[in-house]
This record gives sequence, C-alpha cells and structure tokens, in this order.
Amino acid sequence: MSLSIRRRQFVAGTAALATAPLLRAQTAWPSRPIRFLVPFAPGGTSEIVARSVAAELTKQLGQSVFVENKPGGAGVVAMAEAAHAPPDGHTIILGHVGTLAVNPYMLANQPYDVNKDFVPVTLLAKVPNVFVIHPDVPAKNFREFVAYVKAHPGQLSYGSAGNASAGHLAMEYLKLVTGMFITHIPYRGTGPQLTDLLAGRTQASSAGMPALGAHIRAGKLRAIAVGTHERIPALPDVPTVQEMGYKDFETSQWYGILAPAGTPPEIVKRLQEESYKALRSSAVTERFATDNAVGGGGPPAEFAAFIAKEQKTWREIVRKAQIRAD
Repeated sequence: MSLSIRRRQFVAGTAALATAPLLRAQTAWPSRPIRFLVPFAPGGTSEIVARSVAAELTKQLGQSVFVENKPGGAGVVAMAEAAHAPPDGHTIILGHVGTLAVNPYMLANQPYDVNKDFVPVTLLAKVPNVFVIHPDVPAKNFREFVAYVKAHPGQLSYGSAGNASAGHLAMEYLKLVTGMFITHIPYRGTGPQLTDLLAGRTQASSAGMPALGAHIRAGKLRAIAVGTHERIPALPDVPTVQEMGYKDFETSQWYGILAPAGTPPEIVKRLQEESYKALRSSAVTERFATDNAVGGGGPPAEFAAFIAKEQKTWREIVRKAQIRAD
C-alpha cells in the first residue's frame, strides 16, 4: 500500500472519529434536561401553554423539559439568550406574536434577527384575546365602553404583560379601529398587571381565557368582547369586535417553539413530532379546551409560513397605530 493511500485512510479515519461523538449526541437527543425559555413573567397564558406541553414532553422524552421564565425588554432578553445558545436541541424558546411578528417593526434594534437566528419548530396554540374592564367602569358592554372612553379621553388606562405582549398589541389594535384614547401601562407579566386591574388601579385589559376566566366567572372582571371572528364557547354571550361593526378585526395570542439556528434538522423534526404527540395527549387537550385554545403541532415549514403571514399583518398595524415600546 502506498504512503499516499495510507495517509488518506488515516485522515478519513480521524474525521470519522471526530464526527462520531456528534452523530451519537444527535442520535441520543436529548442527552440532558431541555431548557424551555418563556420571555414573560409567570402567571400568564404563555406560561400555561409552555408548562402544559413541557410536562408531556418530559414524559415522552425521558428527560426533564423545564420552563424558565425570563421576562424583560419586550421579550428581547430571553430571545437574545436563546439565539446565542448552543444549537444542540437542549435550549428552546416559546415564540409568540410579539417577539416574532411585532418586535421586528416596533423596536429599532434587536441583538438578533428573528428570521435568521432561529429555526421554527411548530405552532403550539392559538388562544383568543378577550377584552375585559373593571366592574367600576360605568359601561355594561363594548359599545358603552367605547363611548365612555371617547367622552373621557386619556383619563382611563389599560395594563398589559409588557411591551409587545399579546394584550398590548390587541388593545392598540382596538384603539386604532375605534379611535379611543386610553393610556397603556406595561407591567412585567400578566400576573402583576391583573393585580392592579382587579384592584381598580387600571380600568381595562386584554388577555387569554387561561388568565382571565376565573376572574370573569367570579364577577371581578367584565368581558365586553373577544378578538376572534367567532364567539368562543366559554363566553357565548360576549360578542366579537367584528360583530360590533369593525369588519375583519381579528387578534389572537399564538405560541410556538423555536430553536437556535443551526439546530440539526433531525432534532427539529423529532421535537416537532414529540410536540404534536404532546398536544394530543388528554392532559393538554382537556386544558386547552377549558381555555378555548386551539392546538397546533404542524411541521416546521407550516409554522414558518404562519410567522411570515403574521409579520406582514402586524407590520401594517404597527405602522398605522404607531405602536411604540413605552
């Protein structure tokens, strides 16, 4: 055997040895607990969706999928951390309408590109936005509320889970179509903003049924409209905004899984398949039904197309409503 042939065999053997651990790691995924970042504080719909799915993934994968709430900067803090995490499938993040479809147009600078530094895995859920007011507001329904705000411009305030949260976007969209002037007060999560709303320190809000349902049923908050095209089963007597004369108005919260760019396709595919399975478990379907959430689970390409469509829609809304990070 010639010297050149032996050298080529040595180089090939060395390369095979070098790549073997990587291939084994990918095959054995997950080899350690998976960190599931949520860009908002505890107590909101985002955490409920993430924890419901994470619990099932933990059972299915044989490794802990632990949810870590990391609020701040309209979701930028957590997104930046996820973007720079090793692309090995052991760090994932909950993407959402604000971080993926609004921030690129609302924030001048972000330390990442949502379309280049992440790979979409799957859409987890769509959750209807519900518009609520404190019972002390002298309005029994949506039309009375709009009329009251217009008669008292700037005198009322609404809270949200933070800049670019689903509630912030929904209320700004509503302000745009109705011509209301109501002040935005961003909080660090749905929980803190609901504390002030329930105490009457703010007068209105928009969030999902997971966070609002118990308070609506207890009479502590008054639901005046929903943001979906159709009424929702949990609130059959509450009209849609579209029914109130605002044609084509639609806004909902949506959540999905993203991984850092460069995550091996086979890991992305496995994660999507396991998420699909988790979303169809009895524990998740029952919880989602209670909250009027619609489960997803489709392939990465489908989620990527959905994000692109939402970006196009919200780019126009951000421009027309002049939504800014307060």
